[in-house]
Parts: sequence; structure tokens; C-alpha cells
Amino acid sequence: MKKSGFFEFDKKTYVMGILNVTPDSFSDGGKFFSIYDAVNHAIRMQNEGADIIDIGGQSTRPGAKEITIEEEKNRVIPVIEKLIRKIKIPISIDTYRSEIAKEALKIGVKMVNDVTALRGDKNLARVVAHFNVPICLMHMLGKPRNMQVNPIYNDVVKEISIFLKQRADYAISCGITKDKIIIDPGLGFGKRTGKGIEDNCEILRYLSELKDLGYPIMVGASRKTFIGNVCGKDTQLPVNERLEGSLAAACIAAFNGADIVRVHDVKETRRCINLVDSIIR
Repeated sequence: MKKSGFFEFDKKTYVMGILNVTPDSFSDGGKFFSIYDAVNHAIRMQNEGADIIDIGGQSTRPGAKEITIEEEKNRVIPVIEKLIRKIKIPISIDTYRSEIAKEALKIGVKMVNDVTALRGDKNLARVVAHFNVPICLMHMLGKPRNMQVNPIYNDVVKEISIFLKQRADYAISCGITKDKIIIDPGLGFGKRTGKGIEDNCEILRYLSELKDLGYPIMVGASRKTFIGNVCGKDTQLPVNERLEGSLAAACIAAFNGADIVRVHDVKETRRCINLVDSIIR
């Protein structure tokens, strides 16, 4: 049985529900900014079949500016404190900051999701190792504010694979055990889309190659720009019309080896993944 913390990856594909406690996220910024709305949305996602809730207070949309540690803390910690007593499924904290992660883990959060792959805060690895929880290491070119400024690849899947191996090796060197590491190719994070170049589709097509690294894979395609580009053909679909493409991407990801799919639309994704799992597992 492949295990990573509370995950048992041979049994199912896990659905991670996205909870953005932000005013400016690309898809749902501002919708769940209050504690009341955030907690109720998390409960709703649990009831719809989410296996884990991923809470983030810092937008990582293209062009997003960094907020202060204090602002991020004020956004996520009160929500976690309320939510931890109201849901049965585990909570992940979407942050690269060790101070935020440490406080969240003390409260009872069970996982860290770091879009910088331990490059953003040199102390985060030590915190994760101390609490002995799973961490997801994601590939991204640059930072959110500049990641979509002329990204260039010769072989996108190979380059992502090399990067993730290096970051996983670094995590292990910092005391994080191999069985607690999850990798994420970072769809939409410094990837080319439009004008005939679709790095994100290439990654999904050859996702199984990342399995050779020996780590569980998380994929977050939900509502991203490339889905609007591909599904809209001649015109980019707006965010609220990307459900079908998001479901297709989640299913392809699971079929090609993803162990976790990170999504906004939990109910619909859970139903689709149940069917995929009945075929592949």
C-alpha cells in the first residue's frame, strides 16, 4: 500500500477541494473571504465528496502581488480554528511561509502545499520535518507576479521532472522523509498556452513519466486559462464556463497517474473520478 501520511493512494484518487480565503484569486476571489462563508464552503465541499480541503490566503494567480505574513495569517488562521472543529476530513495549508505553516500545523492542519517547492522560505522544510506531515512540492517558473512573462522550455516534461527530483532530494536532505513528499507539475504556473502551444496539455499527456520519480502526483487544472483557450477554440472561455474542460483534465490526470486532483467543483469531479477509479484501480 502506497501511503503518505493519511493518504492511501492505491485505494483511490483523492479530491482536494480549493478554499481561497482571498479577495483576488483568479476564479473565486472574494466569494469566501469572510470566516462564515469560508467555513460553510468547506463544509459543503466535504459533503460533496472532498477528501481534503486546501486553504490558501495568498493569491497565486498570474501577476499576483505578495501580501504580508500578518495579512496572510489574519486570513487563514481564524478560518482554520473554526473549521478544524467542524469537519472530519483533513486540512492542507497552501503557503510557502514557515510561520504560517507552523501555526496552522499546531492547530491541527495535516499537510502543506508549497507552490515554491521549498524555495520561498528556507525554514519551511524544517517545520515540515518537525511535524512529519506530507508536503506537496510544485514546479513554477519564477514567482506568480512574473511566471507568465515569456516562459520557455525545450522539453517541458523533462525539465519539470529534473526540477521536481532536485527539490525532492533537497526536501529529504532537510529531514523530510520520502514517504511524505508529493509532487505537482504546476499546470498554469509558468506554462505556455494559446497560439498553438499548450504546455499544460503536453504535461497531462505525458504525466505518467513523472511517476518514474517515485512520488505521488497532485494535479491542479481546475478552471485554468489553458482550459479556456483549448475549449473555447477561437475565443477564450470565461472562468465560469470551464467546468467541462476542468472535469476532462481531472479525468485524464487520474487516468495517467495523478493521485490527487485539486479542484473547485468538488461534486462534479468526485462523480467523474469515481468512474475513472472503477476502471483504473
